[in-house]
Formats: sequence, structure tokens, C-alpha cells
Amino acid sequence: MVRTLDYFIIISYLFLIASVGIINSGKGRSAKDYFLGAKSIPWWAVCFSIVAAETSALTFISIPGLAYLTNMSFLQVVIGYLIGRIIVAYVFLPAYFKGELTTAYAYLEKRFGIKTRYFASVVFLFTRTAADGVRLFATAIPIKLLLGISYPTAIIIIMAIAILYSIIGGVRSVIWVDVIQMFIYIGGAAVTIFYLLNYLIPGGFEQFAATAWNNGKFQIFNPGSFADMHSFFEKPYTFLGGIIGGTFLSMASHGTDQFIIQRLFTTGDLKASRKAIIGSGVIVLIQFVLFLFVGICLYTYYGKLDIRADEIFPKFIIEVLPPGISGLIIAGLLAAALSTLAGSINSLASSTVMDIFRVHPDKLKEQKTINLSRGITLFWSAALIGAAIIFMNSSQSVVELALGISSFTYGGLLGTFLLGFLVKRANQEDALAAFTAGIFIMITVIALKLTAWTWYTVIGVSVTVIFGIILSRINKPARQ
Repeated sequence: MVRTLDYFIIISYLFLIASVGIINSGKGRSAKDYFLGAKSIPWWAVCFSIVAAETSALTFISIPGLAYLTNMSFLQVVIGYLIGRIIVAYVFLPAYFKGELTTAYAYLEKRFGIKTRYFASVVFLFTRTAADGVRLFATAIPIKLLLGISYPTAIIIIMAIAILYSIIGGVRSVIWVDVIQMFIYIGGAAVTIFYLLNYLIPGGFEQFAATAWNNGKFQIFNPGSFADMHSFFEKPYTFLGGIIGGTFLSMASHGTDQFIIQRLFTTGDLKASRKAIIGSGVIVLIQFVLFLFVGICLYTYYGKLDIRADEIFPKFIIEVLPPGISGLIIAGLLAAALSTLAGSINSLASSTVMDIFRVHPDKLKEQKTINLSRGITLFWSAALIGAAIIFMNSSQSVVELALGISSFTYGGLLGTFLLGFLVKRANQEDALAAFTAGIFIMITVIALKLTAWTWYTVIGVSVTVIFGIILSRINKPARQ
């Protein structure tokens, strides 16, 4: 049971983020304020917001569990994350800032046509709902254990808190609350490591280092075996699989996903956006090292337990940490969850209003339009709750499940953007056919379990781009 001091810390934290969200909501009365923050947010705040937004409870729970069961080889994927962001900064962002774009998919309309924008937006809406439904469920795991309530009840409580401040102030509130929450959950991870090394592990850091070294926990790079190519592509955390997969996944998630692009648009400036996205990659690399160290510390403390990876950190929080510290860690867990969920529902609403309803935010100044935007925000909140309940009974690790869902369509989405950037002769018919081909190939790859999840985006991109190039060449004579 959560103790009185823990309740006080958690309630104080929830009051703090609600207050910060309301105070920073501004006086905007247009959809431009609600969805784009009037394009006046400083780059460093956007940088922290990106980190907090992509760091869900899924990361907070599953990454320590992954290190507990394996080692630090997940860092190969994170290195790819940084490389992917650098590519986005210098290839994608200049195209976005050439015109007054309001969503990532507005570029596709400008390059190919309205049908491509519709299709990409619909793919984003469904993929983001499914993936963040998994993240919402991940947050419910420790909440259920702590409060002794059912998963659906825990899911509804968490989403209600996220709605509270995101629906009041829009993206401006979401970003400034994210800044606070990033430091809360990083602080929670740091305190966990400090407490384990100084009070729980006999021998402290020396014992930790010896145990981790003897059990291969510090291994980062795994070259894999080229002799057995089938096995090579089935393992997610080989050097090439991690680096290449992480790079392409980051290019897709940070270069084509409205969830992140919406934040970059709030800076209103290409140079500032570049600082924000590259800076976020550096911080994320440091952050993952911290989370992986939590998992190795837990391995040193517990040894090998017959337990699901996603449950090891919640078990430690509930059963071992003293009052006060456990409340801080739970607040960190909620911070990681709420930053993602609030940003998700706002980006889903913005894409619906501006991509599907075809409304430009500069033309929306009446209060009734803001009310409509908030109503759509509530709709997507309910959809996320439904998705979380659907994924409750999955036996797969939640981190791999969510990343797998995202990778399912990211390949086709990223491939379509690359067609727009690189293949000048490609038109709307080529793009739509290639996008569709990429998705259908990924259905086959995932259904037959042909590769590990880290290769999903790479395969989807390759199929989409190759298919688009072939179609553009075949149809070239007809166009002339």
C-alpha cells in the first residue's frame, strides 16, 4: 500500500503540473495558439519537451527490465536515434520551414496532393492511438499494483489527469509541463540508483561493477553473425540492426510523426528547431544510460528472478523503497506517462482538425472552434483508453510491442516523405501506391515474424522508395 508521505508527494506533484499547465496556457483564443503555441516557444523548452514526450512510462518501466534480463545492447538503437535526428534536422526540417505548414502531412499535400495528406494523416491517427494505448497500459501496471484496483480503472484515472491540463491550454501547456516532468522522472531514476548503491547493495559500487562485469551486463555492441543471416535478422539488438534500425525509426518518428513535428513548429524558426531536435538526441542517449543502469542495479540487488521484465522495477518500488522515495519514483513514473499521453492527444486532435477537416489555424479565432478542438481531444482520449484495454492481455514486452506497432507503418510513411524529397518525377499516384505497398509488405513481415522489430522501418522504407521509383519510371513516358 502507498503510505501517507507517498500520497502527499504524488498529490503535490499532480497539483504542481496542473498549475504549471494552466499558468502557461496563455490567453490564446485561436487554434494557432491551441495547436502551435503561437510559434513562440524557446528551443530549449521544445528540446526538453521532445525528450519527455518520447519517454513514456513504457521507457521508465521496460528499459530497466530489459537491462535486468539482458545487458546494455539497447544503446545501439539509441545511437541510431541520435543519427536519425541529425538527418531530420538537415534534410526534413528545411522542407517544412519553406512554407507556412501546420502539420507534417501538409508537406505531402504541397508535394503530391491532398489525397496523400489524407492518407498519411489517417495512418498517423491509427498508429499513434494503438502505440500510445500500449504506453497507457504500461503506466497502469504499477498503479494497479500500488492501489489494488483493476487495470481499466487505473487506465481511466491516468488519462483523466492528462486531459485536465492538455485540454485547457493546448500544446503550450503540454510543452511547459513536459519541461518540469523531464526533470522529475530523471531525478527519480537517479535517486533509485543512489539508494541502491549506497543503502541496499552490499559492497556498494564495487559489488555492482563486479556483478555487472561478470554477467556481461556492460556489453553494448553485439556484432552478430553474418554466417547465419536468418538468425542475424531475427535478433533485434545486433550492431547493424540496432544502429540502422534506430536511425530509420528516429527519422520516421521525429521527421514524419505529427507527435514530434508539432513541437518543432512551435519554435517558429528552422535554426531553433534544429537545436531542439539534435539536443534532444544527446539528452536521450544520456537518459537511456541512466535507465539501463537502474536495471543493472536491480539485477545486482535481486539476482535472477522468475518474473516478467516489465514488473521488476514496479516490484522494487512497491516492496523495497522507503516512504518518500517511493512517492518520488511514482511521481517520476507518472511524469513520464503524462508527458507522452498529453502530447499524444493534442497531436491527434491537431492532425484531425488541420489535416482531416482541412482547417488552417490562422482562420480559426472564434471560441466555438476552440471548443470543437477540445471536443476532438476528448474523443481521442477515449480512443486511447479503449486501445489500452485491448492490449491488457498481451504477453509481449510493452516496449517492444509499442515500438513494433509504430514501426508497422513508419516505413511506408518515411518512405513516402523520402520519395517527395529525393524523387522529383514521382507524383501522387506513385506515392500512394508505394505507401500502400510498404504497408502490405510489413503486414506480411510481421505476420510471418520474418525479422526482429528493429528491421521493420528499414524494410518498409526500402519497399516504399523502390516501388515508388519503379512506378515513376514506368509512368514517365505517359506523363510526357
